[in-house]
Amino acid sequence: MTDRQAPGGLPYRPCAGVVLVNADGLVFAGQRIDSPGAWQMPQGGIDEGETAAQAALRELTEETGVSANHVEMLGETPDWVFYDLPPELLGKVWKGRYGGQKQKWFLLRFLGEDADIRIDTEHPEFDKWRWMRAKELITHIVPFKRDVYRQVFAAFGDHLAEGGKLGG
Repeated sequence: MTDRQAPGGLPYRPCAGVVLVNADGLVFAGQRIDSPGAWQMPQGGIDEGETAAQAALRELTEETGVSANHVEMLGETPDWVFYDLPPELLGKVWKGRYGGQKQKWFLLRFLGEDADIRIDTEHPEFDKWRWMRAKELITHIVPFKRDVYRQVFAAFGDHLAEGGKLGG
């Protein structure tokens, strides 16, 4: 599936994402600084020479201040999860080089305290954060990423509050 192409014949940007869950099975969600009302989980591109797992931990620290010693790796999605950019963003984000993302997601249990979460990082992406149920986060993510979140939460449902049931 590596030769799959996004809209416009563009490649997919390799990305890693983190489903950070607390002891209650709630998921970390941050509100994007550049999109008020849009909440998401930590994620970002995989750098050259970096594994997806290394990228996930790096992105977690860069976006939330949570270091690897405050988490336990519980799992990863078995396959890449893809999304296409909507037409209005095609050619505008990522310097026009990609038509979407192929993502590897990792489930991490948060072992720290809420005070260990610091979104006031060097290059902040979030202006607020909170713990959410998976079903609630689905309604707060940008629409073109909803299917990705449904797939990811389905893969990790046993570790999420209410078994990750997303309802209708």
